[in-house]
Amino acid sequence: MYLIFIGPPGAGKGTQAKRICDHFSIVHLSTGVILRDEISKNSPIGKSAKTFIDVGQLVPDDVLLKKMSGRLAQNDCNNGYCLDGFPRTITQAKGLEQILTNLNQSLDAVVSIVADEEELINRLVLRGSTSGRTDDTPEIIRQRLRVYRRQTEPLIEFYEQQNLIKAVEGVGKITEITERILNTLV
Repeated sequence: MYLIFIGPPGAGKGTQAKRICDHFSIVHLSTGVILRDEISKNSPIGKSAKTFIDVGQLVPDDVLLKKMSGRLAQNDCNNGYCLDGFPRTITQAKGLEQILTNLNQSLDAVVSIVADEEELINRLVLRGSTSGRTDDTPEIIRQRLRVYRRQTEPLIEFYEQQNLIKAVEGVGKITEITERILNTLV
């Protein structure tokens, strides 16, 4: 199964993507984790990514497409994966289509997790206080939400036109949200 999870920052994409990947025994690919790993290695991609992430901006499309093209071609992705945090722009989505064509793969669904903005801000501030993430401050969170609305929300319409969107309410107990997602995928 080939899936994408989209939703605003703090909607629970990562948590739910991991649970769905465990359920289907597929690979969880979080661009946030991949990029934070590059940052911790102080690699050229990591250094570049950090300058954007620390001010609430998206990492440039060409950087992510190159990184994800190589990652999706690895053998552990042959039986399926869940993309968490990628694509985030129409340009990335079109680039992903080309990558999938080259790999002879196609998406099964795009899970769109929906949640109230104030709920999201509260979740992220709490996460920032416990995780030490530098991008979970109220100012940067609001900036990330503006960027999401401007650059990522258009993906919902893009994937609706392909009949791939599965919208799921992202507020409630983690297990309840997982059940909602599984119910939309069967």
